[in-house]
Amino acid sequence: MLLEELPRTVNVVTAEVMADLGETRIERALDFAGGVTRSNNLGGSSMVFYSVRGFTTGGMYRNGFTTGRGLNAAPDASTLERVEVLKGPASGLFGRGDPGGIVNLVTKRPQAERFSRITASAGSWDHYRGTLDLNTPLSASGAVLSRFNMALEDSGSFRDYVETQRYVFAPSLSWQLAPRTLLLVDGQYIRHDNTFDRGIPVIDGQVGQVPIRNFYGEPGDGKFKNKNQSFQTTLEQQVSDSWKLRLAAHINHGHMQGYYTQLGAAVPANPTFFTRSYSWRNAQWNDWHNHAELHGHFALFGWEHQVLIGAEYEWYRYDQYRPLADARAAYGIDALNPVHGQPSPPMTSFITNSLAHEKNYALNAQDQVHFSTRLIGQLGVRYDSVDVRSHNRFNNRKTNYNRDATVPRAGLLYKFTPQFSSFASAARSFRPNGTDSTGVVYDPETGVGYEVGSKFELFGGRLGGTFALFHITKENVLTPHPDPAVIDSIAVGEQRSQGLDLQISGKLIDSLRLIAAYAYIDAEVTKDNRASYQGNRLVAAPEHSGSLFAVYELPRGFEIGSAYTYVGLRKGDITNRIEMPGYSTVDFFLRWRVGENFSLTLNLNNLAGKEYYESGYSAVSVVPGTPRNFKLTLTQKF
Repeated sequence: MLLEELPRTVNVVTAEVMADLGETRIERALDFAGGVTRSNNLGGSSMVFYSVRGFTTGGMYRNGFTTGRGLNAAPDASTLERVEVLKGPASGLFGRGDPGGIVNLVTKRPQAERFSRITASAGSWDHYRGTLDLNTPLSASGAVLSRFNMALEDSGSFRDYVETQRYVFAPSLSWQLAPRTLLLVDGQYIRHDNTFDRGIPVIDGQVGQVPIRNFYGEPGDGKFKNKNQSFQTTLEQQVSDSWKLRLAAHINHGHMQGYYTQLGAAVPANPTFFTRSYSWRNAQWNDWHNHAELHGHFALFGWEHQVLIGAEYEWYRYDQYRPLADARAAYGIDALNPVHGQPSPPMTSFITNSLAHEKNYALNAQDQVHFSTRLIGQLGVRYDSVDVRSHNRFNNRKTNYNRDATVPRAGLLYKFTPQFSSFASAARSFRPNGTDSTGVVYDPETGVGYEVGSKFELFGGRLGGTFALFHITKENVLTPHPDPAVIDSIAVGEQRSQGLDLQISGKLIDSLRLIAAYAYIDAEVTKDNRASYQGNRLVAAPEHSGSLFAVYELPRGFEIGSAYTYVGLRKGDITNRIEMPGYSTVDFFLRWRVGENFSLTLNLNNLAGKEYYESGYSAVSVVPGTPRNFKLTLTQKF
């Protein structure tokens, strides 16, 4: 299905843009998706949570399979062809999730051309990274194609004691078994070792009171280690000229472990002295996901139909062990004069010691109808049955529950001209809320989203864009019980986000390419049994955000460009006690191409040296953004 014919917003950031930006993960790329900002990243050890259209989500997918289950390491840009952001509720397509939207990563696939591409980069704070992209046809006929991507990285940080090592290996295979039968195989291994780092403390509710380089963990804790292995395979069988059968499977295993120290609350008598806790985290997860889909197109009642009928099964296991030395002043640290090297306190309690299993069965049906060459409609429905079983080994309590949900979606798009269309859509979402301490199942979170917008092409199709207005409501948000003696929550909260977002990308002229985005988001708590919370702004959701990146090709193989990013004021937690000021940054880009196969690229980021904060953690700390820095990259293609 063509993106320009979908009656919903899907924003795309390509590998070319990520390479121009010098991006090694995907965070910088998502700045250009419109209405996407950063949230918690678990001390830098796993993939970042994002706020999409005002709602924080961990909804991350790779080639349509979820990779947001567990604590997987952040994806690596070296393996990606593009990043897609599907705005609004996506449960009707992908199952349980948050209503703001999801991020889908499309990996590099084997190509018919034989090539190899090597990059080597070095930059500020002892940053060193190398990548290899090796594409090799394995048969003379081109029926069997292979591709291998690799990245090795060793990097320091502007933060004291913080270091990262990363190893990425991603083989893939394409095999045309028969004229109508295609097998695709995609593998990936990531090992990510880093110093666990929650950032800097917030003193008396104010950020920016200490130098952003200060580290408040313990260097002696060692590295947090995160290892992920995944395997995806897809078999596509063209049954006839009109029908195709697609069978796909995804297997993922992850293991994270490490010791870490993090800030607790400030000591009441001394607001610049913070308690600290000490813990060990050992988590393992396995995710096995199967898809069976039938795709077809046919004419009925004079209308053209593109249909999808699918069935899914997912099995997920998560095992974690987290002993804890509670936050205490004796293990505390002075925010103004941090001193490290304190002996680790004994762990006498548990954050958790649990094992959980989930099974999910789903049926999905969708029909995209071309009523005419101009009017296109889409109608879909998905049924999910989720079964969850958990065992709290600390108190030997076992719980299990089953939840069913039927989630519809619908949309309509009208093409006024080949270059301009308008659309409207509505969709629902759901996400299980778990159980209370007695095993009673909470009502699931549910969401409903509406959007209207336009898709357009300008300057003879050189530029394309999407503009949308949206309104999203999420209900049954868990809130504390009104009786303070009751430890369980109640599912009565409501949150709402509304606003607009815009993305434009393409080439203004042959020598000038650009990508730009803007979002206005009004996101707040609309119902909560805590009176002081009602009206609070949602976490990591700025009212205004925008970005612009342009690259201009000069004579003699030179390219020059600049990126501007603006993110407005954000709240660090739902209490709104932490307020992170808005900020803007300017980056510079220069590339020199020598022939078709060699290039030298210089990235200068945050030229003005602005001090800013990317995200907050609870009401205790914020993560500072990267100050002025540079990176030099050499690329050689053979």
